[in-house]
Amino acid sequence: MWTLENLAAAVLLLGLIMYAVFAGADFGGGIWTALATGPRARQQRESLFHAIGPVWETNHVWLIFVVVILFTAFPKGFAAIFTALLVPLVIALIGINLRGAAFAFRHFGMQTGRDVPLIARTFEISSILTPFALGVVVTATATGTISAGTLAAGFPWLNPFTLVGGITGIAICGYLTPIYMTVRTRGDLREDFRRYGMIAGFVLALLTTAEVPLARIYAPLFAERLLSTWAVFVVAMAVVAGTTTEVLLWQRRYLPAQISAAGAASLTITGFWAAMYPDLLIGQLSLAQAVAPHATLAAVFAVFPFGIIILAPSLLLLYRVFRGQPNPELPRDG
Repeated sequence: MWTLENLAAAVLLLGLIMYAVFAGADFGGGIWTALATGPRARQQRESLFHAIGPVWETNHVWLIFVVVILFTAFPKGFAAIFTALLVPLVIALIGINLRGAAFAFRHFGMQTGRDVPLIARTFEISSILTPFALGVVVTATATGTISAGTLAAGFPWLNPFTLVGGITGIAICGYLTPIYMTVRTRGDLREDFRRYGMIAGFVLALLTTAEVPLARIYAPLFAERLLSTWAVFVVAMAVVAGTTTEVLLWQRRYLPAQISAAGAASLTITGFWAAMYPDLLIGQLSLAQAVAPHATLAAVFAVFPFGIIILAPSLLLLYRVFRGQPNPELPRDG
């Protein structure tokens, strides 16, 4: 039923998907910068930095969007999540700031001809740490052990299910980036990213599969909903999209592979969200309990179209300008 409450939840889901699909690829750039191997390792790193450069700050608009919608439309949920999951959220915040600073300082070092290894390592570590922490936060909301509005003693949100969820967050980012890079590179470099994308897809499939039996132990209500509602259909569609991406990469059809990879990531997140519904913290805080008064929701959706009118054309222009531009020829490692 499309009440304002459900519409606000759908907008929140849209923001999460956009952040994962766009900013996730940026985090993946840091992951593959750390994992770059072979005779073209330096070319791989430089092409990743070249691709990230124009859009890395813009993509965090979606995180701001998610946070604003959460504390405006679901203030009790915002308070509960940011209290109970304070530790991983602070880790993610530190990672985002260190990553941004490292990226900027690396650019300065390149301009001045100075190599700053510590800055590169900071960029790589924070690019891995941040999606891990965010993955832990997301999966922790499904465990049913997070008490709404209280900072529990110990770490009730930390268990094998949430740890694998954190690794899955890393895997989603690492999955999107090389597939996106196949559109922006040529020749042997493109083949490197094609291979990385296929490997990352296989790893992501293993991790998401492993989460199901773990959920039956550490998040039983979530597992019950996942396997007995329409959420399982969405997950099945994610599997189809992921398999399609692997086939497209095998056939070297890069643009369709990029689209299907984004679809696979989006459907994975949507499937998780479907299993959570109608809760924000499963078994602890429902959307109905967390939602703001009707007048607040009405005000949010009254100004929402104006925000779209201002933001959407700017983002479309930015992505259009830099879409598919191949990287300049880069020197080989020697």
